[in-house]
Amino acid sequence: MAGILAWFWNERFWLPHNVTWADLQSTEEAAFPQAEDLYLAFPLAFCIFMIRLLFERFIAKPCALGLKVQANGPQKAQPNAILEKVFTAITKHPDEKRLEGLSKQLDWDVRSIQRWFRQRRNQEKPSTLTKFCESMWRFTFYLYIFTYGVRFLKKTPWLWNTRQCWNGYPYQPLMPDLHYYYIVELSFYWSLMFSQFIDIKRKDFGIMFTHHIVTVTLITFSYVTNLTRVGTLTLCLHDAADVVLEAAKMANYCKCQKLSDLLFLTFAIVFIVSRLGIYPLWILNTTLFELYEALGNFPALWVFNVLLVILQVLHCFWSYLIIKAAYKAISKGKVAKDDRSDIESSSDEEETVPRSKTLHSTITTNGTGGANGTNGYLTGGTCSEEH
Repeated sequence: MAGILAWFWNERFWLPHNVTWADLQSTEEAAFPQAEDLYLAFPLAFCIFMIRLLFERFIAKPCALGLKVQANGPQKAQPNAILEKVFTAITKHPDEKRLEGLSKQLDWDVRSIQRWFRQRRNQEKPSTLTKFCESMWRFTFYLYIFTYGVRFLKKTPWLWNTRQCWNGYPYQPLMPDLHYYYIVELSFYWSLMFSQFIDIKRKDFGIMFTHHIVTVTLITFSYVTNLTRVGTLTLCLHDAADVVLEAAKMANYCKCQKLSDLLFLTFAIVFIVSRLGIYPLWILNTTLFELYEALGNFPALWVFNVLLVILQVLHCFWSYLIIKAAYKAISKGKVAKDDRSDIESSSDEEETVPRSKTLHSTITTNGTGGANGTNGYLTGGTCSEEH
């Protein structure tokens, strides 16, 4: 194991020329990031998850009930052993031929069977109350950590001059505030890595999973190699839009239509400006060019930049979906579905005809927001962002 670790953490791969791991060892004069510090993220991630459970139950839920958020889930389908067996073992979306067979077997009309399957699919969806509690937790965390990041960064020289990220590297002492900021962010993303398997499922689950892996990898490697200054800029920039997004979701669940639309459009502007404007011109510019000028070329530089570019690709994908929703908002006078990451994979389907190739175009798919009379955007529990 020691040999594998020594091979993996090869100095000539991870560090610039003439820099060794010994240069990054803490001394009495100054503390530097240590790989062992990252072990703190795992128990802290568990603590964050437990805090979330307590927060959702004792703070978010009473707030939701006080705001008259719908507590009941979708109507349950009546018990039927035959249909349940088909639903669980064969298909959740029976085609026209299977519907006709079930109709003869049960002596039900096709429309009643369609309604049963629709209710059975909806039955597995979380209630609006559950989604509100999840969004309120994320809103609270993002607001706290974004505020902390802004207060920390406004005292640093590299906020206004990104070349300061590389000035004096690797002899950049680890400030307690920076250490806390990094470990809390890493712990939160570790908690998301595990909780996403039990959270509300969305269509972009795979993309969000990739995003979380890239984020955790970047935080880990940038901390170990003391590239933390640019890391703090990246973290703070990504948290900005998520605060507004979660606020928009909560307004949607409370059926505050105008506020929800306004917050969504604000989110769209903040997301696009920060992710398609500031991120490439500020973050990618300093990692692709200023870092090379200051420290020269070394293999890990390309690893970091590839991961940062992957984030930018995800930003472009989400921005495309957000722009579509914003365009509908402007052209139709109201906000349409936010396709970015908030539509559950088991979306409401108001089917009025059998699911078949010839009639497929008549099937509409609406988010849960459509079911409760609000705009269909931001209908799930979380984003990005979530980053």
